[in-house]
Formats: sequence, structure tokens, C-alpha cells
Amino acid sequence: MIGEKVIIRTRMSTADAHYAGDLVNGSKILDFFGDVATELLIRLDGDEGLFRAYEQVDFLAPIYAGDFMEYHGWIEEVGNSSRKAKFEAYKVIQLVNDPGMSESAAEVLEEPILCGTATGVMVVKKELQRGAQDPAFQR
Repeated sequence: MIGEKVIIRTRMSTADAHYAGDLVNGSKILDFFGDVATELLIRLDGDEGLFRAYEQVDFLAPIYAGDFMEYHGWIEEVGNSSRKAKFEAYKVIQLVNDPGMSESAAEVLEEPILCGTATGVMVVKKELQRGAQDPAFQR
């Protein structure tokens, strides 16, 4: 891992639900991976850069409105202007969804559920790089 690991936590709302049963579209994970990537680049290069491509995306478990999610990311490789990163999405809290309990009943998951992974490539133009925040990083 190069630089810092970034984690964003958010709750999926009913506005995020796209399918029956308040199921959230898997592409929502990619929105948050993009936010994680932006923070990674700011921390490393002092610039937001651009997300160029996903090399691999896997949707592993469903996400529903009401779920609390954590989106993790870290940079694994650095080129002249490219940065390759890994991303993981975890469900950490979910609604209980039991007819014998209130609609707002929720539980903290003992073990977070891995809902998605990805590998992506971001780019920061050489002239926009202001140097890494990590003193161990060498250009």
C-alpha cells in the first residue's frame, strides 16, 4: 500500500433504492469508490485527478436502503501519472426487517459483509502533481 488507506462511511437512503424491496443499484458502489479514489489522489498528489478505468468490478452481496456501508480504498501502484488502486465495499449495519419489530429496528453486524470489490486506474497529470504526502514515497 502506498500512502494512506481511505474509508468513507455512509447510509444508503430510500432515494438510493432502485429496485423492488428497496434494493440499491450496484452502480451506487462505484459512485462511492470514485469518492474514495478522489481522496486517495488528493492525499498522494494534492490534486483530484481523474478516474480513468475500472479493470475489474465484482458485486458480491445485495445492498438495501437503510444499510450503513463502508467504502475502503488504497493505492497499490504508482506510475508517472497513473495510480492503480483497490476498493472494497462493506455492509456494517442493516435493518432487521422482522415483522415482529419496528420498521426502524437495525443491527450492527458482528462481521461486516463484503458487498463489492474493484480495481481501478486513476490519472494525475504530471504538471498537477504537488508531491506525495507520504515521506517514504519516491518519484
